[in-house]
Amino acid sequence: MALRDSITEDMKTAMRAGEKERLGLIRMLLAAIKQREVDERITLDDGQTLSVIEKMIKQRKESVIQFEAGGRTDLAEKETAEIAVLAAYLPTQLSAAELDALIQEAISTTAAQSIKDMGKVMGIVKGNAAGRADMSAVGARIKALLGG
Repeated sequence: MALRDSITEDMKTAMRAGEKERLGLIRMLLAAIKQREVDERITLDDGQTLSVIEKMIKQRKESVIQFEAGGRTDLAEKETAEIAVLAAYLPTQLSAAELDALIQEAISTTAAQSIKDMGKVMGIVKGNAAGRADMSAVGARIKALLGG
């Protein structure tokens, strides 16, 4: 089953169960997917749908930081709950060891020597770890390994 079909089925399930918060979030996700399809005049595949989900999770993580800084723990908790719902659509995340192995493989493949080669390494890792790792954390790891 395609990821979008799975999301639509979850929307129907949430509707039947009367889960208003979850239903609203799933509808927002489907609207974001549809908006990107209309903007780009394409039908999103699973990989592109994952990128929409990752973007929504990133936005919520940034909101959590802002809400906590402003002392709004109620709103931060709501955003954290939304992150958990959205994260359920992502594939299983890579462990630290698996991620390090991917990074080391990319470094050896590109013969990266310094921080100047970070873009090449990041491109390879991003292709192999799409949806399975937080790319900002990956970037920090690559920078540390390349001596940045």
